[in-house]
This record gives sequence, structure tokens and C-alpha cells, in this order.
Amino acid sequence: MTSDPLRGSGGPQLTLRGRGRNPEAASRDTSTALAIHLYQSDLPDGLTLGPVVAIDTETMGLDPRRDRLCVVQLSDGSGDAHLVQIAKGQTRAPNLERMLADPAVLKLFHFGRFDIAMLKQAFGVTTAPVWCTKIASKLVRTFTDRHGLKYLLADLVAVDVSKQQQTSDWGSETLTDAQKEYAASDVLYLHALKAELEARLRREGRLELAERIFAFLPTRAELDLMGWDETHDIFLH
Repeated sequence: MTSDPLRGSGGPQLTLRGRGRNPEAASRDTSTALAIHLYQSDLPDGLTLGPVVAIDTETMGLDPRRDRLCVVQLSDGSGDAHLVQIAKGQTRAPNLERMLADPAVLKLFHFGRFDIAMLKQAFGVTTAPVWCTKIASKLVRTFTDRHGLKYLLADLVAVDVSKQQQTSDWGSETLTDAQKEYAASDVLYLHALKAELEARLRREGRLELAERIFAFLPTRAELDLMGWDETHDIFLH
């Protein structure tokens, strides 16, 4: 595992402009830059990201059984993003796997069902415990069908993120700065978004229900990998 000039703590760092050091203040402070650390194959030894870690993945496609994992991005909510580039054919990432399976660390996702399945397929690890902002939104924002991350961040956290790189080539050996910024933006604001959605879930008396659903997500992801997806949903009549 190496630390790229844009990656490690000792060298120059790729920065995101127009977003505050505190992601919750992003729309108010455009003068401070955020650092993006990029690693090869695994998280570095000794890196701890706290009790709640926002996670997202970038892949070659949308079928975890067919398409490979390319990038895992993480944030502890402090303002920095940590990106792990996964090599083709790679099946182990010990430090990352340890964190994903750590019962003391809550893993925070948006549409976690997909990411949990992808991580399971890539490394054989069951990611738990988890929290999903998309499920939370669907439970409490029943007045809309807009539950995508871009809409939620704009509506609840006053942050505008670009989705231009969403369909770019994540399997490339060298990621562009635009790709890195896009990947980082998917995790930098999830802690603030969770806080907003959790408050609404509690207000509407649906937090306990949400937590039970979150606990089932790793099993739902495993069913997807076994072929029981929407087309063959085991819960349908």
C-alpha cells in the first residue's frame, strides 16, 4: 500500500473548494478546502475513523455479482475523505474489512443495500452495524419520491453536489481529480444528513422501525447476491 502525492498526510492533498471544513457549514463557508486522501488496496495501518463512518463505493456497474468494486470512500465526518482504490482481482483488504465488521463502529450509507452487497461480494465480509439515509428518507419523507443523495443534501443540509462523474470509468488505474472530488462528496455530508433524518424519524415515532430495518440490511444484501433481487423477491406472493 502506497501513499500518492495527493493521498497521504505528508504530501500535497487534493482539495475540494467551495465546501466548509465542517460539512454542515458547507453552504456558508466557501473559503476552506477539504483534503482527500487516496490509498491503494487498503486503509493504512493505524487509521481510525471514529464510532460512525460514512461509506460509499464506486463500481464498474450496478450488478454486484457481475461488476467489480473499484473504489471505497470513507469519512469520519470531520471534513476529510479517505478513498481506497481496489485493484482488479483483489479479494482482501484486512484493515478495511476489520472496520466493516467492527460491532463498535456504525457504518453510514446512502442506499446501503447495494454497497453492503458489493463489499460482501468483493471481500466476503458482512458489514454491520449499518445506517442508511435513503431508507430513513423513505420512511419519513413520504410526501415526495425524491430520495436521491443529491436531492437530500440540497433539501436538508443546503449542500449542492455534482453527479457528473457518476457514470465515469472507475476501473481506470489513475483517477482524475474530478472523480476523486465526486467520490469524496458522496461521504463528506452523510453525518450531517443522518442527524437531520434521525431527528425527523424520532419526531414521527419511526426511529425504532428504521433501526430494525437497518439491522436487516446485511441479510437483504446477501439475498441479492444469492439471486433474490427485485425480480425474484423472496417476500413477494
